[in-house]
Amino acid sequence: MTFQSVNPATGAVLEAFEETGLGALEGVLAGAEAAWRDWRRQPYAARAALFHETGRLLRERKSRYARTMALEMGKPLAQGEAEVEKCALACDYYAEHAAALLAPEERQTEASRSYVRFDPLGPVLAVMPWNYPFWQVFRFAAPTLMAGNVGILKHAPNVSRCALEIEALFRDAGFPAGAFQAIFVEPDVVARVIADDRVRAVTLTGSPRAGGSVAERAGRHLKKTVLELGGSDPFIVLADADVAAAARAAAEARLVNSGQSCIAAKRFIVVAAVADRFLEAFGAELGRRRVGDPLQPGTEVGPQARIDLRVSLHRQVEESVAHGARLVFGGRVPEGPGAFYPPTLLTAVGPGMPAFDEETFGPVAAVIRARDEADALRLANASAYGLGASLWTGDRERAERLAAELEAGCVFINAIVKSDPRMPFGGIKRSGYGRELSEFGLREFVNIKGVWLA
Repeated sequence: MTFQSVNPATGAVLEAFEETGLGALEGVLAGAEAAWRDWRRQPYAARAALFHETGRLLRERKSRYARTMALEMGKPLAQGEAEVEKCALACDYYAEHAAALLAPEERQTEASRSYVRFDPLGPVLAVMPWNYPFWQVFRFAAPTLMAGNVGILKHAPNVSRCALEIEALFRDAGFPAGAFQAIFVEPDVVARVIADDRVRAVTLTGSPRAGGSVAERAGRHLKKTVLELGGSDPFIVLADADVAAAARAAAEARLVNSGQSCIAAKRFIVVAAVADRFLEAFGAELGRRRVGDPLQPGTEVGPQARIDLRVSLHRQVEESVAHGARLVFGGRVPEGPGAFYPPTLLTAVGPGMPAFDEETFGPVAAVIRARDEADALRLANASAYGLGASLWTGDRERAERLAAELEAGCVFINAIVKSDPRMPFGGIKRSGYGRELSEFGLREFVNIKGVWLA
């Protein structure tokens, strides 16, 4: 079996990659186990030095890595370079803070001393998606390896060159053999890897279907899991919001990464009092974004990562229109090569339509009118997902009150949703469970061990 990466802007096959055979896979698992036995005993300062070097190499090579992302999944170059910079930031953050965040914590009991330790679990399998082919990996790898674990990466097949670049990067930074390895396997072999006793935990970013499959297999073998499964994030605009600022941010929030982001705003819920003004401004912002070759400077929206993904997105648009949504602009599959899809604006969207109920993974914006604040909150929470939410209002007290009511893993007030190493990241409901980033992500794959001295 071979995997292929295909340029989504042209349809040209870029490269083929051989599947990791069972013999080679055994070598990966044995190597990971052996590496962990030593790596877990390395002091934080030694691990930190390697992560600082990793960050340095990321910045040095960011143009090269951005080009690889542009070729394999269509990310515009400027966005790819920003992604690499963010990976470097995560490396430095955990290098600087992991020791303090994982320091033993004293507990007052009747013992002469009692405390809690945070010890690494062992090899962790990461099943990662294609949309942020570097950041998704480092979001897992930086905290996991700094905690003393080792990583095995099963990346999306269409970004296999990215997987190999990341594996080589860890090697070049000086990490020991076996500390971070990439494998190329089919889903049935992923199940075999999860079942292997040497793999102690699993993290996945992907669809609810993929997450359910991995969780089922991991649960059968009593393995810890963290799942980040996407979302249908609401972007709520209340009557006292700065409408012009909200419209500018809304376009950025919808079109980042060509709309292919789990935390991209997807449902724009606007109270009736400002709906017409917002719609006019939002449509103008969407319409002026430059669509084109991701390798060309100035491109803001590239192609979708694969043709089949564009087919699914277009089906969601057509079905939503068939159920009563109004197509303002976009919504047409362009002629020519590649997997391009235009920025698309839908209005009159509501529950029962794919644009409301499903995750639209592409540059499709669904505008929903709400009667008032209470109706906006109801609509925002009327989703199977609960990853992020963006709330726009001029009233700080109101914002914080509503933040407590929004069913999401994070709420950004007068800002777009983003991930940050200093803040926890993850969702509820069909957006998954567990947390990445911050001290909460750092402690997902550790043994929280109580120690009692009589």
